[in-house]
Amino acid sequence: MLDAGESIKALSEYLGHHDPGFTLRTYTHLMPSSGTRTRAAVDRVFRDGEPADDGPETAQGSE
Repeated sequence: MLDAGESIKALSEYLGHHDPGFTLRTYTHLMPSSGTRTRAAVDRVFRDGEPADDGPETAQGSE
């Protein structure tokens, strides 16, 4: 269910766990695609994001 996108809170309640942290510690090792999904999300942020107005170029000033 987690790998399919269900929230940890919903899964925890479904399983009868009182603490979503327990559910994560118990079941996240069963999610082999989570690393791939995380990398894809980070790639989308950098690919789709607008140029930032901060960083080394801005810190140096463009006078």
